[in-house]
Amino acid sequence: MTIAKKITISDVAQAAGVSVSTVSLVLSGKGRISTATGERVNQAIEQLGFVRNRQASSLRGGQSGVIGLIVSDLSSSFYAELTTGITSALESQGKMVFLTQGGGDGDLMLRRLDMLISQGVDGVIIAGAIERGVEFRALAEQSNVPLVFASRASYLDDVDLIRPDNMQAAQMITEHLIRQGHQRIAWLGGESASLTRAERVGGYCATLLKFGLPFHSEWVVECGSSQKQAAEATGELLRQNPTISAILCYNSVIAMGAWFGLLRAGKQSDEGGLQRYFEQQVTLAGFAEVPEQVLDDIPISWVIAPAREMGSRLAERILQRIESSSTPLRNQIMPPRLVIQK
Repeated sequence: MTIAKKITISDVAQAAGVSVSTVSLVLSGKGRISTATGERVNQAIEQLGFVRNRQASSLRGGQSGVIGLIVSDLSSSFYAELTTGITSALESQGKMVFLTQGGGDGDLMLRRLDMLISQGVDGVIIAGAIERGVEFRALAEQSNVPLVFASRASYLDDVDLIRPDNMQAAQMITEHLIRQGHQRIAWLGGESASLTRAERVGGYCATLLKFGLPFHSEWVVECGSSQKQAAEATGELLRQNPTISAILCYNSVIAMGAWFGLLRAGKQSDEGGLQRYFEQQVTLAGFAEVPEQVLDDIPISWVIAPAREMGSRLAERILQRIESSSTPLRNQIMPPRLVIQK
């Protein structure tokens, strides 16, 4: 017996020669789509026998108990912690998580969302690629599937979203360094295209200005997320700017690399020894996304974005939306937490 393949929105997109997002916009009646494109999409729908999944959605009193989760990058400590929080919370409620990775590619994540919807999940959580949020929401609404977003950084306010407060985190850790007596604070790590980095650097700069402290563009250094690159960048930063007394690091990998860079610089210092060089001349601080108890035991001050706690909140939110489709959209920002290690 041959079972007919269920036609998905991706099949329609391929047949019409358009993107998945274009098909979702045609189906939802939103967005600016040309008449010719709309006709081509509708023709493909008719030829393939694509069925809008509204009937299945209306029968959700018999829910599947499965929640879809699309994560842009599982290798990231933030998304790994987030996923742990989501799955733990949902499984404790007797739900099953259908996990898939999107790689940060918006079109691929749209196809992943279409696939999850076609599998009959009760709701979907999308972690990452929030810049395509409006398209994702249009596709989910077409099938009446509840949708919640998680993001490391975003200013979108027309989707159901939970994210960390990067600006406040940067302000908190920078002010901590200033109150320790540091007046020449550098920034290390991240790439200029990163919105998360932009928000954090913005908070760092705003706090320096608030306290009337100097800011120099050469003190803000881009660096790939590897310990080796961070160690080399730290040494170069201190050689060119020997009066810097503190370095704020973009993430825990950069912070550990900076630590090794300081050890290397300390061996070359004539200031009275390695320990004195590190403790009295250069202080490290950084952003972390793991629980406090698993932080490395070295003298670095951390500001933690509570990724695992965010995951628990996301689980609560998607269950609320499944229970009641009229639950209003909310943009929730999770506050950071300062951890000082000596």
